[in-house]
Amino acid sequence: MNVAHLDADAFYVSIELCRRPELRGKPVIVAGSGPRAVVTTASYEARRFGVGSAMPAAKARRLCPDAIVLPPDFPTYREVSRQVMDIVRAHVERVEVVGLDEAYLDLSGLFSPRAAMRRLLAEIKGATGLVCSVGIGPNKLVAKVASDAEKPAGFVVLTREQACARFAQSPPGLVPGIGPKTAARLAALGLTTLAAVGAAPERVLVERFGPNLGLELGRRARFEHDGVVGAARKVVSESRERTF
Repeated sequence: MNVAHLDADAFYVSIELCRRPELRGKPVIVAGSGPRAVVTTASYEARRFGVGSAMPAAKARRLCPDAIVLPPDFPTYREVSRQVMDIVRAHVERVEVVGLDEAYLDLSGLFSPRAAMRRLLAEIKGATGLVCSVGIGPNKLVAKVASDAEKPAGFVVLTREQACARFAQSPPGLVPGIGPKTAARLAALGLTTLAAVGAAPERVLVERFGPNLGLELGRRARFEHDGVVGAARKVVSESRERTF
């Protein structure tokens, strides 16, 4: 269990709600106002109406006509992101930032990874007001899917085997790297769940998708992943005790 994925919940909206607490509990959408504007993100109250990120803003307004629409403020979002990631780097040596609101953390060597992550979450909330979800697993793939499993404020720890069991009946698109077009091609083969893809004969996947993607699809469906967390950073606060 040496990789964590940290994801700030509804990042842009959460920043806006910190500035406008009177909007908490209401459907809020962050989106531009032009004819081709898209939703940057939406509060969980708005998401219940089917509003989602990257959706055309006009469609979002039709789905949720009572939503409060706020213009995005990216300079502020970048500054808050910098604050969050500075806190993360102060606790963990190796951090791979993959967006303004998410990062992978290498937990190797931490005395108590779960306790360390809970302290980190508390510090982020205290400093910025933001709530984050965390997934912890043996690799980046398990950690990423685990962090999405119980949003908001999720804290999910899974082994690879537990991930396979928990998400066995989930659609293949749940896993990063399996996009809608690939999922449709898998469905054409009758492979509509992660368990089915993971159990499919390699020959079938290779014939349909080629040797590289075919083998990778099977591995991802079984939550097998060997990518490393990049970008080492200096630690300034996290103790690194070891018992011999």
